Amino acid sequence: MTKITRTLEYIWIVLIMLTIFAYSLGYFKYISTPLVAVLLITTFLKGQLVIDYFMDLKKVRLKYRLIPILWLTIVLSLIAVAYYLPID
Repeated sequence: MTKITRTLEYIWIVLIMLTIFAYSLGYFKYISTPLVAVLLITTFLKGQLVIDYFMDLKKVRLKYRLIPILWLTIVLSLIAVAYYLPID
C-alpha cells in the first residue's frame, strides 16, 4: 500500500469520526449554542480535509485553493449568522 493511499485512509477515518460525532449530537439532542460553534468548526475542518486531500488541491497555488475555502467560509458564516440571530 502506498503512502498516499494510507494517508487518504486516515483522512477518511477522521471524516467518518467527525460525521458520527455531529450525528450523535443531533440524535441525542445535545445541541446548545456552544456546541453549534463546535459543529461549525468541525464542518469547516471536514471541508478543508476534502478540499486538500480528496480534491487534491493541497499542492496547487493558493489562489486556486482559496475559491473553495472562501465558499466554505461564506456558507458556514451565513449558517452561523442565521442560527445566532434571535427569532421574534
